[in-house]
Amino acid sequence: MTRKQVRGSLLVIILLLSSMLQACGGGGTTEGGDSGSSEKVKIKWASWGNPGELSRYQELTKDFNKKHPDIEAEFIPIPGEYDQKILTQLTGGTAPDIFYAGDGLIVKLIENQSIENLTPYMDAPESLIKKEDYFEGLWGAAVRDGQTYGVTVDCNPMVLWYNKKVLKEAGITEMPADLQANGQWTWDKFKEMSDKIRDSKKYGYVLDNSWNSYHSWVTSNGGQVYDDEGNFVAASDPKAMEAFKFLYDNVKSKNITFSGTLPKGQGGDAMFMSNQVGFVAAGRWYLPLFKKNQGLEYDVVTWPTNTGNKIEPAGIPTAFLVMNKAAKNKEAAYTFFSEYVSKEGQRYRLQGGGNAVPSVQGTDDVVLEGNLPEHAQLFLDAREIGYSLTPFEAGIPGLSQDITSKFEALWLKDQDLESSLQDIQDMANKKIQDYKSGKN
Repeated sequence: MTRKQVRGSLLVIILLLSSMLQACGGGGTTEGGDSGSSEKVKIKWASWGNPGELSRYQELTKDFNKKHPDIEAEFIPIPGEYDQKILTQLTGGTAPDIFYAGDGLIVKLIENQSIENLTPYMDAPESLIKKEDYFEGLWGAAVRDGQTYGVTVDCNPMVLWYNKKVLKEAGITEMPADLQANGQWTWDKFKEMSDKIRDSKKYGYVLDNSWNSYHSWVTSNGGQVYDDEGNFVAASDPKAMEAFKFLYDNVKSKNITFSGTLPKGQGGDAMFMSNQVGFVAAGRWYLPLFKKNQGLEYDVVTWPTNTGNKIEPAGIPTAFLVMNKAAKNKEAAYTFFSEYVSKEGQRYRLQGGGNAVPSVQGTDDVVLEGNLPEHAQLFLDAREIGYSLTPFEAGIPGLSQDITSKFEALWLKDQDLESSLQDIQDMANKKIQDYKSGKN
């Protein structure tokens, strides 16, 4: 070939290669092959959950991706040892962009500055969500020094579920929710019913070893577990002591059964469904389970009160959605974040007999649909005045576990109530003070 021919051939090859490159990558074609659009921004989010929840999270993620062709969200379920896995991933730089955090975890993440301060995002005029959209009692440990670091994904106001068949067979003719409606749902009525259920050879009420049950009994009596300065005061507050004495006396008389003493392999929910238990305390998370049991007759009622008031505040377990401070694509991450916790996002997750109550205003109809249970409105009433775990407890690593361990010993070893509660108070306040001193 002549030099001129070689140059001509090279020119043809260069033109061909150029056209091929344009066809493959010109215009930033997405991975799906849609020419003329920029490459997708990828984000990851993570949560714990049971199989039903995880399935709905996958569906929600697919729906988000359809609505946002420029973003590709990927859901990563994290079963077991959730907190430790998230902390390890954050340290290693592999944590998801958005993820769930419970009360204790969010406090750690705020303190080690692993998560984004959401206040500037939520205050922006174009933000889909605003702080005032959410119920005030639900912020708990997610707010510090006036700044917001997490948003409640939904909530679960604590109520008492009762088994109508167990109550009727014990000779009880007035149902708790009817008494509540008339302002007559009191500690005395609760004890009277528990007496009858016990005498019918069934379990009156199963007491779980958790802050939400203990605190709810205290506040149903107008008492305090923590004072305004963050000190544990349950052993010093007369109303709180009266509440624990009520529990203690009824455990001794077998009207109340501590969950740790139930037959091996049995939980309060299973025994409730087999018509062996009158009352169990829980949020709405029992609904998907109970409604599958066709023969089960159940309803809910708010906590009985001992104050003369029709309803008193009770605990509300919550979880928060947070954003990784190291997220590479924060704009896309916040788009997913805000849609997930928005009115529409919570409706999507909770409709059809979901397992929680919306934390955002304007979606109450998902709780009332289908009249399941009959007095579902009480979930909403409880949410209006209830509270999530105080930062005074959530903010101290291991404090909740230490408190429940000592309560477990109280119930299982038949210890003296006053000395046990004083021991819990001394331990809690020492741990709180030690932590504060260590911080300073």
